[in-house]
Amino acid sequence: MNRQQRRHGGGGGSGGFGGISPDLLKQAQELQNKLMQAQQEAQTAVTEGSAGGGVVKAEVRGDMKIVSITIEKDVVDPEDVEMLQDLVLAAIKDAQEKAEAKQAETMNSLTGGLGGALGGAGLNLPGLG
Repeated sequence: MNRQQRRHGGGGGSGGFGGISPDLLKQAQELQNKLMQAQQEAQTAVTEGSAGGGVVKAEVRGDMKIVSITIEKDVVDPEDVEMLQDLVLAAIKDAQEKAEAKQAETMNSLTGGLGGALGGAGLNLPGLG
């Protein structure tokens, strides 16, 4: 094999990048594009969590930034501030867990459950960066 053949994927007639067929490379690039688009959409998607039977609600974006907190007036008790603090934290945690689950579900649907094996949402396939 000469230098030109090594530089352009070898000689054996397989074509493609490093012995990878052009069709496989194209599919990998398409998957990476879909994953990147899904990741961007997930970062801005808003998910709601709640605590105390819905008396405290929190909304977070996919990047885990808090968008809003809603507290029903009935739950505000100046004599029991700790309970309100706990409810707020629980609502935020609930929203974050739901957002993470939604992201994982989206990635699994795109990768057929291979997200971890493919390097997660970033994918990082050689030659596709």
